[in-house]
Amino acid sequence: MQDERDRLIACIPRLRRYARALLGDRTGADDLVQDTMERGWKKLSSWQRGSDMRAWLFGIMHNLHIDQVRRPRIATEVLDDDTPIPALKATQDDGLELRDLATALHALPVEQREILLLVALEEMTYDEVAAALGLPIGTVMSRLSRARQKLRAQMEGRSLVSQLKVVK
Repeated sequence: MQDERDRLIACIPRLRRYARALLGDRTGADDLVQDTMERGWKKLSSWQRGSDMRAWLFGIMHNLHIDQVRRPRIATEVLDDDTPIPALKATQDDGLELRDLATALHALPVEQREILLLVALEEMTYDEVAAALGLPIGTVMSRLSRARQKLRAQMEGRSLVSQLKVVK
């Protein structure tokens, strides 16, 4: 039991990084990670020994995130005197590029964004992503390809021309 607990705890930094990139909101991301860890701890008996616990937890997080997206809510942000003010970068271009990247990422459909983040940010293999999200590997590969194309087009400031042709 101690070994499983240690493995569970070791996954927290990667879960937090992915959740923050996925949501773009530190508080919401931390809540999602907390909910994931809580559910993972309760369902630890359903984890198969010898399998990748990280992929299992990402699957739990994915399901929780989908549930949260479906549930209507009002977005709020708490600001008080203790809210830290972010430090400014030395060059404005870096900040603008990061802002543009974050905007472009959030403009992607959720299905594409989560796969792109799992592969690029979390360095998961296609097989691990497919297992975590419960998708066929071909779907993972095609969504990743479309996400990369859309992100590249957005960052270059051009519109993405559809490859589909209308047949009459």
